[in-house]
Amino acid sequence: MSAASTFRTIILGAPGSGKGTIAERVCKTFGLQHIVSGDILRKQQQENTELGKEVTNYISSGALVPDELIISLMSKEMKTVGPKWLLDGFPRTFPQAEKLHKEVGMVDSVINLDIPFDVIRKRIESRYIHFASGRTYNLEFNPPKVPFKDDVTGEPITRRPDDEPEVVMARLKTYRERTEPLLDYYRKAGVLKEFQGTESNVIWPFVKEYLEAQMNSAESNKRDKKRA
Repeated sequence: MSAASTFRTIILGAPGSGKGTIAERVCKTFGLQHIVSGDILRKQQQENTELGKEVTNYISSGALVPDELIISLMSKEMKTVGPKWLLDGFPRTFPQAEKLHKEVGMVDSVINLDIPFDVIRKRIESRYIHFASGRTYNLEFNPPKVPFKDDVTGEPITRRPDDEPEVVMARLKTYRERTEPLLDYYRKAGVLKEFQGTESNVIWPFVKEYLEAQMNSAESNKRDKKRA
Protein backbone atom coordinates (compact mmCIF):
# COMPACT_ATOMS: atom_id res chain seq x y z
CA MET A 1 0.00 0.00 0.00
CA SER A 2 2.78 2.43 0.97
CA ALA A 3 6.22 2.81 -0.51
CA ALA A 4 7.70 3.69 2.89
CA SER A 5 10.91 1.74 3.35
CA THR A 6 11.05 2.30 7.10
CA PHE A 7 8.12 2.66 9.45
CA ARG A 8 7.78 1.71 13.12
CA THR A 9 4.56 1.93 15.07
CA ILE A 10 2.96 0.81 18.33
CA ILE A 11 -0.66 -0.05 19.03
CA LEU A 12 -2.11 0.57 22.49
CA GLY A 13 -5.46 -0.33 24.01
CA ALA A 14 -6.94 -2.12 26.99
CA PRO A 15 -7.24 -5.93 26.92
CA GLY A 16 -10.17 -6.76 24.64
CA SER A 17 -10.08 -3.41 22.82
CA GLY A 18 -9.57 -5.03 19.43
CA LYS A 19 -5.81 -4.43 19.18
CA GLY A 20 -5.24 -7.80 17.53
CA THR A 21 -7.86 -7.25 14.84
CA ILE A 22 -6.66 -3.75 13.94
CA ALA A 23 -2.99 -4.77 14.15
CA GLU A 24 -3.47 -7.67 11.73
CA ARG A 25 -5.16 -5.37 9.22
CA VAL A 26 -2.43 -2.76 9.57
CA CYS A 27 0.34 -5.31 9.00
CA LYS A 28 -1.41 -6.93 6.05
CA THR A 29 -2.25 -3.61 4.39
CA PHE A 30 1.09 -1.89 4.91
CA GLY A 31 3.50 -4.81 4.95
CA LEU A 32 4.63 -4.41 8.56
CA GLN A 33 6.11 -7.15 10.72
CA HIS A 34 3.65 -7.92 13.53
CA ILE A 35 5.49 -8.31 16.84
CA VAL A 36 3.07 -9.60 19.50
CA SER A 37 4.40 -9.71 23.04
CA GLY A 38 1.62 -12.11 24.03
CA ASP A 39 2.74 -14.64 21.41
CA ILE A 40 6.32 -14.41 22.62
CA LEU A 41 5.23 -14.96 26.22
CA ARG A 42 2.91 -17.79 25.19
CA LYS A 43 5.81 -19.57 23.53
CA GLN A 44 7.72 -19.41 26.79
CA GLN A 45 4.71 -20.91 28.59
CA GLN A 46 4.29 -23.71 26.05
CA GLU A 47 7.95 -24.61 26.31
CA ASN A 48 7.56 -24.59 30.10
CA THR A 49 10.64 -22.46 30.61
CA GLU A 50 11.35 -20.86 33.97
CA LEU A 51 10.24 -17.54 32.49
CA GLY A 52 7.11 -19.23 31.17
CA LYS A 53 6.20 -20.48 34.64
CA GLU A 54 6.62 -16.99 36.07
CA VAL A 55 4.55 -15.52 33.27
CA THR A 56 1.70 -17.97 33.95
CA ASN A 57 1.55 -16.95 37.61
CA TYR A 58 1.29 -13.27 36.80
CA ILE A 59 -1.22 -13.62 33.96
CA SER A 60 -3.51 -15.92 35.94
CA SER A 61 -3.85 -13.26 38.63
CA GLY A 62 -4.57 -10.48 36.13
CA ALA A 63 -1.26 -8.72 36.83
CA LEU A 64 1.13 -7.35 34.24
CA VAL A 65 4.34 -9.29 33.71
CA PRO A 66 7.06 -7.38 35.64
CA ASP A 67 9.01 -4.86 33.62
CA GLU A 68 12.37 -6.57 34.05
CA LEU A 69 11.05 -9.85 32.59
CA ILE A 70 9.23 -8.43 29.59
CA ILE A 71 12.01 -5.90 28.84
CA SER A 72 14.62 -8.65 28.77
CA LEU A 73 12.55 -10.81 26.46
CA MET A 74 11.47 -8.02 24.11
CA SER A 75 14.94 -6.50 23.92
CA LYS A 76 16.21 -9.75 22.45
CA GLU A 77 13.29 -9.84 20.01
CA MET A 78 13.81 -6.26 18.78
CA LYS A 79 17.37 -7.11 17.72
CA THR A 80 15.99 -9.51 15.11
CA VAL A 81 13.34 -7.36 13.41
CA GLY A 82 13.45 -5.46 10.13
CA PRO A 83 12.82 -1.74 9.43
CA LYS A 84 9.02 -1.93 9.20
CA TRP A 85 7.13 -3.22 12.23
CA LEU A 86 4.19 -2.88 14.57
CA LEU A 87 4.50 -3.62 18.28
CA ASP A 88 1.38 -5.11 19.86
CA GLY A 89 1.29 -5.49 23.66
CA PHE A 90 4.60 -3.77 24.36
CA PRO A 91 5.43 -1.35 25.87
CA ARG A 92 2.77 -1.23 28.57
CA THR A 93 4.55 0.88 31.19
CA PHE A 94 6.78 3.94 31.13
CA PRO A 95 9.96 1.98 32.11
CA GLN A 96 9.28 -0.41 29.22
CA ALA A 97 8.87 2.51 26.83
CA GLU A 98 12.05 4.19 28.09
CA LYS A 99 14.07 1.03 27.52
CA LEU A 100 12.56 0.46 24.07
CA HIS A 101 13.28 3.96 22.81
CA LYS A 102 16.82 3.97 24.18
CA GLU A 103 17.46 0.98 21.94
CA VAL A 104 15.50 1.85 18.78
CA GLY A 105 14.75 5.57 19.08
CA MET A 106 11.29 7.11 19.03
CA VAL A 107 8.72 5.41 16.81
CA ASP A 108 6.93 7.04 13.87
CA SER A 109 3.45 6.70 15.34
CA VAL A 110 1.47 5.31 18.27
CA ILE A 111 -2.14 4.21 17.74
CA ASN A 112 -4.40 4.15 20.78
CA LEU A 113 -7.79 2.42 20.69
CA ASP A 114 -10.06 4.18 23.18
CA ILE A 115 -12.89 1.68 23.74
CA PRO A 116 -15.40 2.00 26.66
CA PHE A 117 -14.63 -0.51 29.40
CA ASP A 118 -18.22 -1.83 29.52
CA VAL A 119 -17.93 -2.79 25.83
CA ILE A 120 -14.60 -4.51 26.50
CA ARG A 121 -16.02 -6.46 29.44
CA LYS A 122 -18.85 -7.86 27.31
CA ARG A 123 -16.41 -8.79 24.52
CA ILE A 124 -14.07 -10.64 26.85
CA GLU A 125 -16.85 -12.61 28.52
CA SER A 126 -17.53 -14.24 25.12
CA ARG A 127 -13.88 -14.73 24.09
CA TYR A 128 -12.32 -18.20 23.72
CA ILE A 129 -8.90 -19.25 22.48
CA HIS A 130 -7.14 -22.21 20.89
CA PHE A 131 -4.14 -22.05 23.18
CA ALA A 132 -1.63 -23.92 21.00
CA SER A 133 -2.03 -21.56 18.01
CA GLY A 134 -3.31 -18.39 19.65
CA ARG A 135 -6.41 -18.31 17.38
CA THR A 136 -9.12 -16.33 19.11
CA TYR A 137 -12.90 -16.63 18.78
CA ASN A 138 -15.84 -14.66 20.11
CA LEU A 139 -19.08 -16.55 20.63
CA GLU A 140 -21.13 -13.51 19.59
CA PHE A 141 -19.47 -12.08 16.46
CA ASN A 142 -16.69 -14.52 15.51
CA PRO A 143 -17.83 -17.98 16.64
CA PRO A 144 -16.08 -21.22 15.62
CA LYS A 145 -17.73 -23.26 12.87
CA VAL A 146 -18.28 -26.09 15.35
CA PRO A 147 -19.22 -24.92 18.87
CA PHE A 148 -16.19 -24.80 21.18
CA LYS A 149 -13.88 -26.40 18.57
CA ASP A 150 -10.95 -24.79 16.73
CA ASP A 151 -11.71 -24.27 13.03
CA VAL A 152 -8.34 -25.61 11.86
CA THR A 153 -7.51 -28.50 14.19
CA GLY A 154 -10.90 -29.40 15.66
CA GLU A 155 -9.32 -29.27 19.11
CA PRO A 156 -11.21 -27.74 22.05
CA ILE A 157 -11.11 -24.00 22.60
CA THR A 158 -11.19 -22.62 26.12
CA ARG A 159 -11.52 -19.38 27.98
CA ARG A 160 -8.16 -17.99 29.03
CA PRO A 161 -7.62 -17.88 32.81
CA ASP A 162 -7.28 -14.10 32.58
CA ASP A 163 -10.65 -13.83 30.79
CA GLU A 164 -12.64 -14.90 33.84
CA PRO A 165 -14.89 -11.99 34.93
CA GLU A 166 -13.13 -11.22 38.20
CA VAL A 167 -9.73 -11.30 36.50
CA VAL A 168 -10.99 -9.09 33.65
CA MET A 169 -11.89 -6.32 36.06
CA ALA A 170 -8.48 -6.61 37.72
CA ARG A 171 -6.79 -6.38 34.31
CA LEU A 172 -8.75 -3.28 33.31
CA LYS A 173 -7.96 -1.62 36.63
CA THR A 174 -4.29 -2.48 36.20
CA TYR A 175 -4.36 -1.13 32.66
CA ARG A 176 -5.84 2.19 33.74
CA GLU A 177 -3.33 2.62 36.56
CA ARG A 178 -0.13 1.47 34.83
CA THR A 179 -0.56 1.73 31.08
CA GLU A 180 -2.55 4.88 30.42
CA PRO A 181 0.30 7.18 31.59
CA LEU A 182 2.02 6.07 28.37
CA LEU A 183 -0.51 8.16 26.49
CA ASP A 184 0.83 11.35 28.05
CA TYR A 185 4.38 10.30 27.21
CA TYR A 186 3.59 9.69 23.55
CA ARG A 187 1.31 12.71 23.34
CA LYS A 188 4.17 14.94 24.45
CA ALA A 189 6.43 13.23 21.91
CA GLY A 190 3.94 14.19 19.18
CA VAL A 191 3.42 10.65 17.86
CA LEU A 192 0.08 9.68 19.47
CA LYS A 193 -3.16 9.28 17.50
CA GLU A 194 -6.30 8.17 19.35
CA PHE A 195 -9.34 6.45 17.87
CA GLN A 196 -12.68 6.23 19.72
CA GLY A 197 -15.43 3.74 18.99
CA THR A 198 -17.02 0.43 19.87
CA GLU A 199 -16.48 -1.65 16.69
CA SER A 200 -13.23 -2.51 14.93
CA ASN A 201 -14.88 -2.41 11.49
CA VAL A 202 -15.94 1.18 12.08
CA ILE A 203 -12.57 2.28 13.50
CA TRP A 204 -10.41 0.58 10.87
CA PRO A 205 -11.01 2.97 7.90
CA PHE A 206 -9.87 5.90 10.03
CA VAL A 207 -6.75 4.03 11.18
CA LYS A 208 -5.96 3.11 7.57
CA GLU A 209 -6.37 6.69 6.34
CA TYR A 210 -4.17 8.02 9.14
CA LEU A 211 -1.36 5.52 8.53
CA GLU A 212 -1.40 6.12 4.78
CA ALA A 213 -0.84 9.82 5.44
CA GLN A 214 1.85 9.12 8.05
CA MET A 215 3.78 6.75 5.81
CA ASN A 216 3.59 9.05 2.79
CA SER A 217 4.84 11.92 4.97
CA ALA A 218 7.68 9.80 6.39
CA GLU A 219 8.82 8.78 2.91
CA SER A 220 8.56 12.36 1.63
CA ASN A 221 10.68 13.62 4.54
CA LYS A 222 13.26 10.94 3.84
CA ARG A 223 13.53 12.02 0.19
CA ASP A 224 13.86 15.66 1.20
CA LYS A 225 16.76 14.81 3.53
CA LYS A 226 18.54 12.98 0.73
CA ARG A 227 18.24 16.03 -1.53
CA ALA A 228 19.49 18.40 1.16
